[in-house]
This record gives sequence, C-alpha cells and structure tokens, in this order.
Amino acid sequence: MGPVGGSSTSHDYTEGASEIDIDAVVASHRRSRRDSQYSVLYAENGDGSMFSGPGPSAQPSSVSRMSHIDAARRSTGSWSRTRRRSQDSARPPSVSRRSTADSEQSVDGEDSNNEEDEQLRKSPQTRSGVFDNIASLFGRSTDPPRQRLRSQSQRSFHSRRNERWGYSSGEEESSDESDSGRSVHTNMSVPASMQYDSEPGSPVTQSLPLLASDQIFGGEARIDMDISFALLDAPPPGLPSRQTLYIPDEDSTIRFVGYEITAWRQWLWNFGCLITLGALGLLGHWFPQLWLRWVAHEKAFQDIVDGFVVVESAFRDITLFRIRTLSYPYPISTVFPSSASGDESLEILTVVDYRYSRFALDPRTGMFSMIRDWRDPSWAGLQFVQNGVSTPVRQQRLSLFGKNEVEIEGKTTLALLVDEVIHPFYVFQIASVILWSLDDYYYYAFCIALISVFSITTTLIETKKTISRMREMSRFSCDVEVLVDGAWVTRDSVQLVPGDVINISSSQLSLIPADMFLLSGDAIVNESMLTGESVPISKIPVKDEDILRWRDAKGEAAKSFLYAGTRVVRIRGTFAADGGPGLPALALVVRTGFNTTKGALIRSMLYPKPIGFKFYRDSVRFIGVLTGIAVLGFCFSAVQFVRIGVKWHTIIIRALDLITVVVPPALPATLSIGTSFSIARLRKMGIFCISPTRVNVGGKVNVCCFDKTGTLTEDGLDIFGVRALDRNDHRFGELLENVHDLPLGKEKATFLHALATCHSLKMVDGQVIGDPLDAKMFEFTRWTLEEGRVAGTGVIKAKSGAILEQTALVQTVVRPPGSAQFKLEDALKGGAKHAHFLELGVIRTFDFVSSLRRMSVIVKRLKSASMEIYVKGAPEVMVDICEPDSFPQDYDDLLSYYTRRGYRVIAIAGKSIEGLSWLKAQRFKREQAESGLRFLGLIIFENKLKPGTAPAIHALRSAHLACRMITGDNPLTAVSVARECGLINPAAHVFSPMFTQGNESTPISTVEWSCMDEPSWKLDRFTLKPLEPPHHTVDTDELEYQDYSLVITGDIFRWFINHAPLETLQRMLVKTQIFARMSPDEKNEVVERLQGLQYTVLMCGDGANDCAALKAADVGISLSEAEASVAAPFTASTPDIGCVIEVIKEGRAALVTSFSCFKYMALYSMIQFTSVTLLYSFASSLGDFQFLYIDLFIIIPVAVAMARTLPYPKINPKRPTASLVSKKVLASLVGQIVITSGVQLWGYLWIRGQPWYTPPVASDPNSDDNHLQSRNYENSALFLISCFQYVLVAAVFSIGPPYRKSMWSNGWLMASLGILTALNMLVLLSPPEIIAAILTLMPLPIHGRTVLLFGVAGNAVVSMAFEQWGAGMLAVVVGRVAKVIQRWTSSRRNQGKMYKAVEGGMRS
Repeated sequence: MGPVGGSSTSHDYTEGASEIDIDAVVASHRRSRRDSQYSVLYAENGDGSMFSGPGPSAQPSSVSRMSHIDAARRSTGSWSRTRRRSQDSARPPSVSRRSTADSEQSVDGEDSNNEEDEQLRKSPQTRSGVFDNIASLFGRSTDPPRQRLRSQSQRSFHSRRNERWGYSSGEEESSDESDSGRSVHTNMSVPASMQYDSEPGSPVTQSLPLLASDQIFGGEARIDMDISFALLDAPPPGLPSRQTLYIPDEDSTIRFVGYEITAWRQWLWNFGCLITLGALGLLGHWFPQLWLRWVAHEKAFQDIVDGFVVVESAFRDITLFRIRTLSYPYPISTVFPSSASGDESLEILTVVDYRYSRFALDPRTGMFSMIRDWRDPSWAGLQFVQNGVSTPVRQQRLSLFGKNEVEIEGKTTLALLVDEVIHPFYVFQIASVILWSLDDYYYYAFCIALISVFSITTTLIETKKTISRMREMSRFSCDVEVLVDGAWVTRDSVQLVPGDVINISSSQLSLIPADMFLLSGDAIVNESMLTGESVPISKIPVKDEDILRWRDAKGEAAKSFLYAGTRVVRIRGTFAADGGPGLPALALVVRTGFNTTKGALIRSMLYPKPIGFKFYRDSVRFIGVLTGIAVLGFCFSAVQFVRIGVKWHTIIIRALDLITVVVPPALPATLSIGTSFSIARLRKMGIFCISPTRVNVGGKVNVCCFDKTGTLTEDGLDIFGVRALDRNDHRFGELLENVHDLPLGKEKATFLHALATCHSLKMVDGQVIGDPLDAKMFEFTRWTLEEGRVAGTGVIKAKSGAILEQTALVQTVVRPPGSAQFKLEDALKGGAKHAHFLELGVIRTFDFVSSLRRMSVIVKRLKSASMEIYVKGAPEVMVDICEPDSFPQDYDDLLSYYTRRGYRVIAIAGKSIEGLSWLKAQRFKREQAESGLRFLGLIIFENKLKPGTAPAIHALRSAHLACRMITGDNPLTAVSVARECGLINPAAHVFSPMFTQGNESTPISTVEWSCMDEPSWKLDRFTLKPLEPPHHTVDTDELEYQDYSLVITGDIFRWFINHAPLETLQRMLVKTQIFARMSPDEKNEVVERLQGLQYTVLMCGDGANDCAALKAADVGISLSEAEASVAAPFTASTPDIGCVIEVIKEGRAALVTSFSCFKYMALYSMIQFTSVTLLYSFASSLGDFQFLYIDLFIIIPVAVAMARTLPYPKINPKRPTASLVSKKVLASLVGQIVITSGVQLWGYLWIRGQPWYTPPVASDPNSDDNHLQSRNYENSALFLISCFQYVLVAAVFSIGPPYRKSMWSNGWLMASLGILTALNMLVLLSPPEIIAAILTLMPLPIHGRTVLLFGVAGNAVVSMAFEQWGAGMLAVVVGRVAKVIQRWTSSRRNQGKMYKAVEGGMRS
C-alpha cells in the first residue's frame, strides 16, 4: 500500500457553490443514500462485506431476522402451506405470522391430532451425571458447557404426521429400512400456524445449566405430559385469558394463558405434599400441568389478583411467571400506542417478564404487548430528538425499560443445589440410597451416595463457571456524556434510556453501549460480534425519514444504526471550514438492555432452540419398558413371597429394590459418555463444541452444505489481472498484471481512475481499512488515499443563520504515487496535465445495494470542468446500464472464459458529465448516475481452492454423502470451483435455469433449464428430467440420474419457493448441487427446505453471512473464530473443511458408543434382574458386597472404558441407525437377553441337582428383619455366572468397524476386560477365604467350579456367534414378517425419508 498522502491543503471542489446552495441540497443528499441490506460482494452475497456496506448489520443474521422483514415473515409449518417468501419477494405476508400489536385471543375448541402425531423429537436433559464425572478420571477434560444460538425459523415438514411446531426428527425409520421408491403425495392438510394441539411436548432443554426462568417452579426439570392448553375447556367468558404473541427477534410464537390460584385448593395441595413427604410436590414440579389443574383456574389477565401467566413456547415447553404490578403514574401513551379516546393516566402497570423480555398489559384491551415495540410518538424528525429527554421522562422510562444492562440473573449456590437435587435422576438415586440403607446395604448405599455427591458438586462448579463466563461476556458499562435538561452530564451507561442523546466523540467508547442512531459525525465500527465478519462498517448520520420509519416500526436504517456490543474503530465529529474540529458526534439511544440487538443475541444463547433426536426419545421409552419388566418380575416374585409367608413390609421393600435393579440409577448418564470423549477428541483437533447434543446428530448427517469463499476457497482474493479495452480494436486488450501497463485512454472517464476511486475505503491511524476486495483493488493502483476532510467543508445553516451541520464536501481524496510530495503551487506552475500532480476527489458515493449488485461514485478531478461517474459491480448488471456499443465484441466469451475457470470477475463502467457542479451532483438521482455508461474493463480476482478442500470433498462423496454449495457468487464461477474440487463430477452435465417470461415476483413466470455446455439441451420444466439431447451430446439411454446436476440462482430459487409446483420444488431441492447468488436469508432458506425433505443437514461456513444458515442446520460448523461463531455448535480453529470429516466420524462414533453403552447397561440390568428374580423365588437375594462388586468394580469401569474406542478412520457409506427400536438393535438385545437368562436358568437348575447341594436355611417368618439371606448355593452359582456375563456382553457390544476402530485398539477396554476376567477366574476357581467371606460364597467342589467355567465359556461362544450372524438373520426374518403383516392389514405407514421418495421418482 502506498503512503498516505501528506497534503493538507484545502481544495475547492464546489466550483463556487454558495453556502445557501449547499444548504439547499442537504436533505436530498441524505435521502439519496441507499441502505445496504446485506454484506455482499458483487458476485458473492455470502462471502464478505463490500465497500462500506453494513453487511448483515442491516439485520444481523447471527441474532435474528428482525422486525424489518415482518412484511415478508416466513411460514414454513408445512410444505402445503403458502410458499415461504424470501426477503426480496413481493408476496403478501403470511397469515401465520402476527405482530405483538396484532395479537389476538386464541380460537377455542381447537381439534386435537395427538393420536396421529406419534413421531416427536424430544430434547434430552444434558447433564453431568455419575458417568460424566467418573469419565473425567479416565482422561476427559471438562469444559463448562456453552450454549448454541436459537435457530431462526421453523422447519418445513412433509405430511400431517409431521406437522408440528418445533423440530422434526426425520428419523421415523433407520436409513437401512427406508423405502426409496415411495411416491410423494401432495394432498397434505394445511394446519393452522398456531396448531398447539398437534404434538405432545418436548422436554425443556438445559440451556444454561439451572438457569430456568420459571418463577413458580424455578428449575428446568420437566417431564412433559401429552397435554396441551389447546385441549383445555373453552376460556371463561369476558375479557381475554389467552393470547398468542409473536416475538420478532426470536422468530417464534408463544402463548399466554392467565391463571389464578384458588386458596382452598392451594391449602389442600400443601396438605397433600405434607402427608406424602413432598412426593406430591415433586410430581407437581415435574408435571406442571398436574399442579395447574389441581390448584389454579383460568382467568382473564386483567382480573387476576394473585396469579400468574403460563407461557407455552413453540416447542411445547411451558413456564409459569408471576404477574407483577408496578407503580406507574404516567400517561398510557408512554407504554402503549395512543388512541383517539384520550391519553388517560395509569396508576398501576401490570407486567410479565418472560426470558428478559417485558410484556405490559393494556387496560383498554386486556391484552399484553411487548414494551420493546413502543416508540415515542413525538419522534417526527431530527429536530424533535436532538434535545434529549428531561429528568422526569428519564425516570419514567427507567422504570418501564429498566437499566441499560444485559445482566443475567444468577442463582445462589443453595438454589442451584436444590434445583439439581430435585431432578428426577437424583431423586431416583436418593430414593435408591434410602432403600438400600433400609435393606442393610450400607456399603453399597454409601459408595453410590459418594459418587452422587461428587457428581452434584462437579456439576455445580461447572454451572457456576458457565454462569460467570456468560455474565462477564454480557456485562458492559462505561461513562458517557448525556444531554439532560439541556446540559451535558456524565452518567454511567447503565442509566441510559430510549431518547437520550449522548456525545460519543468525548465518551471514549470501545463498545457501543446501546442501540443508537447516529445523529451527527461519522463512525466506523466492527460488527463481528453480531455477524462474524471482521470488516469495518461505516455509519452516516440518520435522516428525518429514517427517524419516521423507526417511529412507525418499519425498521431501522442500518447505515445509521449503531448496534449495542459492536466494537468502535473510529468516531469523528464534523469539521470546521478550516479543517479543524467542529460539532461532536452525537447519537440517539433507541433501545437499551435486553431489548438491544446484543440482548437478543445473549437471550438466544440462554434459551436455544431445543433439538430432538430419535435415540434420546427411544431411550426414555426403553427405560419405561424396563420398568414394566420390573413390575412383571415382581408380580411373579410376590406370589412366591406370599406363598413362602414373607411379611408385607419386606415384600414392598423387595419390590422397590427390584425396580432399582432393572432401572439402575446410572442408566441415564450412559447416554453422554461417548459424547464426552468425542468432544474431548475434537477439542484436541482444534474443533470446539458448544452444544454436546449435536455430536450424536452429526452421526446422522446425510447432506453437507458449504459456503464457497473462505470455506472451499481461500479467504483472501488476489488480483489476477485487469482487462481493459484495446485502443485500436473493439476488443479486450491483453491481461495486465501491472498498473503501469494500463493505458489511460483519451476519455476523461478512465479505467485507472475508476480503480482508484470506486470503493468505500477509509483511513484510520494511517491504515486503509475496508472490504478486503476493495483494499486489494486499491493496492493494485499503488495510489494514496486521504479522507476528504482536508478538502474543505460545507456549512449548512438554518434560516436564522444558526449552523445546523458541517459536512465534508469531498469524502475521499486519492493521488497517484509520488504526487503527495509536491505542493499545490508547484502543481499549478507545472500544469495540471502531469500525472504526478493529479488529484481525484470523491464527491458522492452511492453505496452498494445487494438487489442492484453494484456501487457507484461521482468523482471530480482537481481543476477539471467536468465530473466522472464510475460504477463497479457484477458483470451481468452492466448490460442494463451501459451503452451497448461500448461493450467489446468478445465480452461474453471472455467473461465466460474466466468464470468457468473459477475466477471472480468485477466489471467497471464510467462516464463523464461536463459542467456538473457540486450542487448538481448532490441532487443527482442514482438512476441518472447509473445509466448511459461506457464499459471500461474487467478486474479478474483469483480465488484459489484451499489445499484440504478437494480431498475432503472426495472423502465425503466416497461415503455417499450429498454435497451442496450455497454461495453468493456467480453460477459459472461456482460450477467451476465445484468441478475443480470434485463436488460435481467433471464429466457431469450441469443445467442452469433462466426466466423466459416474467421474473421472480410473477407467479406465472416461465423458467427454462439449459445445459451450460450445450444450451440447446433442455430439462422438462416439471419433472426436471433431461429431454432428448442433441445427437452429438449423449445417448438418452445412457444418461443416469447422477450424470447431470442443477445449479440455481437466488432470484429463481425465490420463485420456486413462492410459486413453483410442490413436486417440482422438491425435485429442484434434491437435485440442485449449487445454489448461487444466494443472500444470507436465502442460504438459511435452503438449509431449512432441505430439512423439510428430512435431510440431516450439516452447514459449514466462515461465520460471516452464513450465521443464520449455521444456526438453522442440524450441525453447523463455523470456520471463523469471531464472536458471532456462537451461532454454530462447532467452531474450527483451522479454517479447513477437513473438520467436517472429523465431526461426522466423531458423531458416528459417539452415536454407536451411546448405543453400545445403553445396550450394555440394559443387558446388565436384565442379567441382574434374572439373578435376583430367581433368588426371590425362595426368598433369597444378592448380598451387599456382591452388588458392590458388580456395580463398582465391573459395570462402571467397563462402561466408561467402552466409550474410549476411537472412530474409524474412514467414513462408511452407510449411516448408523439412530433408533433403539430398529430391528437390528432389538434383535441383538432380545437375543442376548434370552441367551444370558437361559445360561443363568441352567446354572440355577444344575446346581440344585448336584449331590453335594444343600437347600438354603428357611428364614424365620416371625422375624422383623427385611434382609434376605444371600449365602446359599443358588446365590453363589448365579453370582459367579453373572460376573462373567457382565464382562462378556461388554465385549459383544463393543462395536468396531465400520464406525469405530476394533475393540482391540482400545487399551482401556482391553485392560478392564482382561483384569476383570482374571479376577472373576480367581473368584470362581480358587477364591481367597477373605474374598469368599466378603462375597458370601459357598464352598464349591472343583468339579462344580469346572462345570460352571465350561458353562460360561459356552455362553461366550453362543453370544459372540449370535451377535456376529444370528442377530442380522433374525432382523431380516422380523422385517419380512412385519411386511407380511403390514400387507395383510393394509397398513399404510409412513416409511422412508421424503428425499428418498423424491429421488426414486426422478430415477424412475
């Protein structure tokens, strides 16, 4: 980069324009500035900010699609619903979305579809349990859990069976059972967007550990019942008691239901809790609906005296919030929109604080509204806001909005401890410990209690660390100068309220403390905290119409909006006529605290969207099945107990003890063992996970989506060269790699001057900052840049003569190399025609707009009589704004040549206007400036593939994982890169669409698909299958499904979403491999539409404009370490897509490990259940130390060691199942249960038939002792056999390839199995007397011990053989029987994935 120009002489670029003239153009000057919607390059909407455009700051994708897209609010409840509209679409808003202001009372008598909706994704409680903490002893380092951001939009679903709020698993069948030949039905029902009664609830996820916002129950421990508020009786007559509200910054809908406590019922409930020793209270805590039905009754919000509001979210979790009243002696218009009836004063304000959002009750309607939506009705323009607010108004707004702080409420250690202890898992453990103590199992009870205390303690420590880190990240305060009662005073930023005017020039801000409009001066900020993109963004003063738009809730002007939490790069005030300091930079506070954009980001981290996974749901159901088995087993044992004459209290204790045997307290903890080790291994590879539940989901990924620039290709762009027009021929000249070779030409508007001026770079502390592409282009010219304040200022005066504003007349000054060392006088003496005296001033800039895909500048050369207009943008748009005769003959050929080879191409055009004064330039409309241009040349940027891209894509495609590119770049460039990296087969035919009639906003538009290599070859418009190809291209009979692919652009994608037939839309989504020219919002749309087809989607991006898509994806991987990377559950420190392979491998390993551990724990339970049930038949049981030996010395070490098996180095084409009830899993589990139970039954019967056998001593029926005898031959035989079985099934269930390495590679497991086998052999063959005494073993003859050993060996052979061959054969038989039964019963069950059905239709 060349040195900064050193001249500070003020030059007159206004050509004599008077101050009155300048004054007259101020308004039009401001109105002419266009707000950018996205941070985009010309050809890469998703790959970086262009110029000074605010990028995603317009509405930061990492936070939410905010209220500015309410008119295009998305509705993706079902495929048959009105097509989801993209941001640039012109369709009317969806009826399923409503603003808070339009909230209305819920419709009564909604129909229930619970019977149909059996498939529900539930999100598990992610806890650090017994095994989690024991696993740390085996080398696992534990990081405090961080939380994932909430995904922004609801998913699309494929049938009424899957119509629901929330997240559809798409896991109805395992992948190996899918029916790929099913046809797609399009006659799906259209549910109401507020269908509350379509699905049972999803458990509340643990967002921040124990940071529940429920003020009644406090904890997040909920067990959902299949009950919805929509199923309640009709609401009481009168004022509203139910209300549906839409929360824009979360893009979700919630429901309020008012309840009031009935005093006598509350007393009765308390009495019930007392007599049940708190059991009823725990049930009410776990099942809030139960407590509501018993204690409270529904009542109108306005009539509630001692009550609360029940809030039901879109994901069916409910929380209860007390209704609070505030003393509020202020007019009603200070909270709610004023009405024609008058502005009466309030005395009491009723509010509900839900997830740090305050809702106030309007006494006129009896309905709640968000106070975040309130706007000051007096804000009609700049003159109405520039005086700030008075002290009384500040007090009023402070009481309404609260302090300007993002303060996360923390709980005391005692409260956290109570919340942890009353979780069902620990309640079950406590009850088990008490039971074992009553049964004299003191040692065993003590050890389990010790483990539980250790687990709770470590969980509390991690929770406190997490809360502390979150609070530190969210807290910020600084001293600011505030205009109060006409005087500047210094206040803490936490005291700011909406309407405050602050001096940001003198406040020395490092971060923006609140959401603010810039009133004067200019600012450069870094919004990476919100967008993930570290590109400086320029901010300009707000205009009157922007203030009005804000007041009317039509969105903020992003170019003038300073978002809370963004980092300040530079803030400047205006400048005086002599170039000295003028007015300070002022800003108007419009949102504070959690109402700010930063507050929305923190809130989405605290309350992420719950995810579900079939494995978790099935595991809960399986535990229920085990409990049922325990009940059946006890019924059998109870009959024996009664027949023997055992006392009733002993029978009760035995029954409860049997439940703890079949459902071991450590069982839920096994679900997270494999995940914990996978996260630790990923951390060592530089891949950090903030959402542990996503690891297992990664094992089911079947489509991988990638951004291009910064993800597949290198982040930085290098100029490959420029192609200017040839002087003598109407063609392009040679590729020029040096700026000195660039001809100046005869025209005033030259290519070189365009390169030097057509950008939005800024100079801060001697460094040129701005978009990297702009910086590369300017660096290529080797010119120097200087900000325009040295070139003079214009003074804007009011009629009274008072100075309203001072502004730089020239925004940027650029000079060629070497010119800065000459003085102005030397330049004038030597003649202005010499290059080294050249100086160009940028008079006006039309910022980059994503819809136009271009920017432009008006430039004046020093002492020139004319001005030049330069435009830079995507080559496609130049055809519409340039004179046709200015294009060289080889324009299309050369453009195609470079784009097909993966180069980024930017086009430059310009024109000169004689006699254009500064005044006229300010009045110039953009449409006038960007028309009638002359094409000047092309800039070719080189974007190289990253070294690891091609190998990673090859590995993914070899594993039959679909790969998609979602980029903002030119489709030709995208296809070239895709072919280069192997994402598309180089020999495949690629078809791209174009409008032959209409455009994206016309429903009856016609889209034609043409082959990019052979334009005459078309696709059928509806089936998207190739028509008859040209004779020399390919034979139709030889064309396979995989031999062609589709590429689509954003505008046609929007048309497909909004207007295309459903089947065609689905085929497009399945077959398209490249989505080009996609805006950030459209990237998010692609991900959600793929999920609607039941794909499990992985999205990998650089964290910039991909934030929304990263959040929406099932597995999001950010290659950026910016603060906004919290949008993605995974963040890779190495910016290479090789991390995708590692995440998938670890996900599959974790999923298989979870299956193995769960199956092992389930079989352990059944082995012990068999032993205890057989012993119960004659009033015996296992001894205290026998239980201790099994659980502590066998089960826990083996279960933890099993999870340490490493993932298989290669991704297998077949995905692991995620269903515990799949045929293979059930066949394996049931078969092993039968084998192990049969061996135990053989041992039980065999030992009773031996000549040396003596029956056990009968217990005294009159004794009060609940303890059953454990010293007998049956006990010894069953205990010795079962000890080997526990070790055996661990080896059987230690699944190796193709998802994990062989068990022989797991040193921990092999050591555990070897040591335990040796120990069991010792206890069986020659137990030391002390061990035999502790384990209450009977002395067996050597013959008996040998027979038992052979029995165990036979058990091992049969179990191994069955697992290797028998389980698969049994699964096949069961599958065939099920199909026959299904055919006989004419059952039409929804089988297979939807995308497979679509693929099947295209292959046929």
